[in-house]
Amino acid sequence: MKELILFRGLPGAGKSTLASVLCDVCLSADDFFTDAEGAYHYDKTQIKAAHENCLWRTKAEMSRCVERIGVANTFTESWEMEPYFRLASAEGYRIHAVIVETRGHYQQNIHGTPCEVIRNMENRFQISL
Repeated sequence: MKELILFRGLPGAGKSTLASVLCDVCLSADDFFTDAEGAYHYDKTQIKAAHENCLWRTKAEMSRCVERIGVANTFTESWEMEPYFRLASAEGYRIHAVIVETRGHYQQNIHGTPCEVIRNMENRFQISL
């Protein structure tokens, strides 16, 4: 069975690390901001384009019939996962959403996300059933 696994959590929780261990392909909106040398250049004005690109790349991997695709984004609000649910259903993928928790290490994320931003994200993080 083909699987799409959405890794949810706050910045620095280890979403991409876990996805890279468990999945054949690991995608993220953060990839959009990473250059060829691996340097990260975040631009908040491009966040919508980054998420659209991540969804498009997910569809492209599905068209290649990759068996286990991981998407590591914050997905703090449930509606952010909906396009992936629709895509997985249309492409015949079973979908899972996994919450990766941050355990008090706000300062240790590789993207330099300020603690206050992470706390705000934590306050709006939705657990959906």
